[in-house]
Amino acid sequence: MKAIHTQEQDNAEAIIAQCKICHIGLADTDGTPYVLPMNFGYSDGVIYLHSGPEGSHLDILGRNNKICITFSTGDKLVYQDENVACSYSMRSDSVICRGKVEFVEDLEEKTDAMNILMANYTDRKFTYSNPAIMNVKVWKVEVESFNTKSFGLTYKEYLKRVNQ
Repeated sequence: MKAIHTQEQDNAEAIIAQCKICHIGLADTDGTPYVLPMNFGYSDGVIYLHSGPEGSHLDILGRNNKICITFSTGDKLVYQDENVACSYSMRSDSVICRGKVEFVEDLEEKTDAMNILMANYTDRKFTYSNPAIMNVKVWKVEVESFNTKSFGLTYKEYLKRVNQ
């Protein structure tokens, strides 16, 4: 049975729906961070990513499958007082998701995941050849936590959000 959506998850999903790119953060066993931008798909608490079958990121995930995924919207410069440098900020919303990567191996499940991923970018429907599906590495991340944050809100905007 699926957990009931929390307000934090609902807020996170609204932000994620506006994004076309996410940034993933991995940590090697010696603590070395590795961050890269990726395309993604999202459905019902699960983030799908895809990559080629080889690479440093896959080597790291083989040693530590924990992942942090960040989504961010907005890039509007705002300020409270144009003469006060510390009052400047960027108006944006962000989500940080944490989970563990599982690689999807079943061809039908991979196809479903690729359809979810492609739906984030186009309304077109696709078919995939078996060799193409077998060659792609599909990542499945069941989100364990959603954390949202808004930056650059005016005091009135902040109060409005807090009192919703």
